[in-house]
Amino acid sequence: MDGGNGVRIGVDIGGTKTHLRICGPGPVREHILPSGDWRQRGDWGADARALLGLCHALADGAPVAALGVGAHGCDSTQECTDFQAALAALAGFPVAVVNDAELMPLAVGKAGEVGVVAGTGSIAVHRTEGGDLMVAGGWGWQIGDEGSSASLVREAVRAVARHLDCGHGEGDPLVGAIFATLGEPTPARLGSTLAEMRSAAEVGRHAGAVFEAAEQGSALAAAVIDGGGAALAELVCRLRLRGVRPSCAIAGGGVITRQPRLWNAFAASLRRDTEGAVTSLLFTGAPVIGACNLAAALPATVACDPSD
Repeated sequence: MDGGNGVRIGVDIGGTKTHLRICGPGPVREHILPSGDWRQRGDWGADARALLGLCHALADGAPVAALGVGAHGCDSTQECTDFQAALAALAGFPVAVVNDAELMPLAVGKAGEVGVVAGTGSIAVHRTEGGDLMVAGGWGWQIGDEGSSASLVREAVRAVARHLDCGHGEGDPLVGAIFATLGEPTPARLGSTLAEMRSAAEVGRHAGAVFEAAEQGSALAAAVIDGGGAALAELVCRLRLRGVRPSCAIAGGGVITRQPRLWNAFAASLRRDTEGAVTSLLFTGAPVIGACNLAAALPATVACDPSD
């Protein structure tokens, strides 16, 4: 999309990867890279400089007219405002920053509804008419992030530990799957092996073993997945308890879009818990589309790459 002969850019900053895209018709111009390659986290100024450098590199000499950003880790109104201010101070063109979960409603033209992300982490968010961000979940895999890949692994390890504690054998497929994926043959070391993992991404990469065990008939794995879906639906219900009245919850993220069992559990639980008042929609496209729609709604002010 051309804004005053400049390009508009949408950016989806996830916990694992960052997706930049030039918005508008024509061939897609985009760049995907690990978020850890450029993001400092905790230093808005450094993140702003690095992100704008990536944007100008993608623009490849064309002036930038507007920037829409959905950012993992911007979990409050103030954090969104702080990152937006840091970008605007350097950009010279309009910038809007939202939480990355807000990109799903924006992508399907349902701004104001609830966005739910279930990927490396999980969160449910709603933006009020007054511009305040309301959040449920997103507490990190150690205590929360229900239904995320990391949380599903955590709950699977707990389920296996309890199963063994109760004197059951290793007949359930999840038991062997967890031992195999963690590379830990000793039951007593399951908890410490998990605790030694340094990031949600490191934990979450083992989630495939949980879904594979469920396909093999594991009752334990099925219960973990159903519990994850129900917990994601509960995040929406927590927002409702605080006065949010959505008609729809739009879900996305790497785990829920790739694993029908988790999506089905979420949709069924949300329908049951809200008595049908909130419908569910699975967004399987790229969340960066929502960031492009955010950029498209901004007024255009062309600015050239300051490094020129």
